[in-house]
Amino acid sequence: MLHTVPAFGRIGEENAFAVLARANALAAEGRDIINLGIGQPDLPTPPHIVEAAIKALRDGHHGYTPAVGILPLREAVARDIHRRHGVEVSPDSVLIVPGGKVTMFMAILMFGAPGAEILYPDPGFPIYRSMIEFTGATPVPVPIREDNGFAFSAEETLGLITERTRLLIVNSPANPTGGVTPKAEIDALVAGLAAHPDVAVLSDEIYGTMTYDGEAHHSLLAYPEIRDRLIYLDGASKTYAMTGWRLGWSVWPKPLYDAARKLAVNSHSCVNAATQWAGVSALDGPQDCVAEMVAEFDKRRAIVVQGLNDLPNVSCIAPKGAFYAFPNVSRTGWKAKQLASTLLEEAGVAVIGGPDFGVHGEGYIRLSYANSAENIRRALERMQAFLAERRPG
Repeated sequence: MLHTVPAFGRIGEENAFAVLARANALAAEGRDIINLGIGQPDLPTPPHIVEAAIKALRDGHHGYTPAVGILPLREAVARDIHRRHGVEVSPDSVLIVPGGKVTMFMAILMFGAPGAEILYPDPGFPIYRSMIEFTGATPVPVPIREDNGFAFSAEETLGLITERTRLLIVNSPANPTGGVTPKAEIDALVAGLAAHPDVAVLSDEIYGTMTYDGEAHHSLLAYPEIRDRLIYLDGASKTYAMTGWRLGWSVWPKPLYDAARKLAVNSHSCVNAATQWAGVSALDGPQDCVAEMVAEFDKRRAIVVQGLNDLPNVSCIAPKGAFYAFPNVSRTGWKAKQLASTLLEEAGVAVIGGPDFGVHGEGYIRLSYANSAENIRRALERMQAFLAERRPG
């Protein structure tokens, strides 16, 4: 019998991929499945980005690149951050990685160990807790509450920091809730962190371009007082509809950068060359494609929020960012995961149960409105009929 190290018994997963696999299996059987589970834009990668990758291949960019990423892409990331956030970062602090998860993996490995505590948003992206538990550290959930607009509370977050806290993970705009934390709350968090100089911060800003209703995204990079302990996470997957390209980037404080570089060398060597040149085109090219995609998501957001609030015993506050709705289904009588599973099997609608995002996710389900408006309407009609006819049990 093979014996893996105990840490592998603690590692979890992202259940959205399990739901995707089940949805695909049902579709292969001939079922008509509408997938609102996976967070993947249904829109194609913009043509100029695709052409840049093709040109890179034709130009002979077939070999290894530096583990930290090609300089033109690191420079493009620095320009993008300056354009969007008004913040200067050195290309020498930028690390190119194969997707946003890699930055989480690196940061949590650096600070997670038995005896340490890591704070993370709950409900939140499931890989946070999975990786924390893998390292042997204690995961400490920061409650993300509907009555606070699914923004984090600076006071509550700071109150959870102890002498064992090594890392704080924050995410705005947020997955799975669509919450956007206002600047006043971020100001309060940063001010409070002055009393905890040994706590590092991982700021997951992968949905930073996607806000609605006049909300603005405020990057933690804009706070010089924490730059020496801030890890910034971003990437191309959501902003440029490049999920399958696996392209992310991060900004690291100087004391941590070389450790991150070594992790890259030991794990993935480098990001493939053609994808990196496509990234240069994405960041330096026209940004109207981003604005158009967000405008389309905004239209779908209106459809999904109205439709969810029309369902019996369901309520949904309007998400202010990302492309997820997180409706409250507690009054339906269904447990969230049972409801999600039964909707898929019986109604052909794939959604994710809130508990897959943490202990505070019970009573909620997550829907992605990165699918088409037509499919969203069809899914809502199916959910309406299901909830009108089907009872728990």
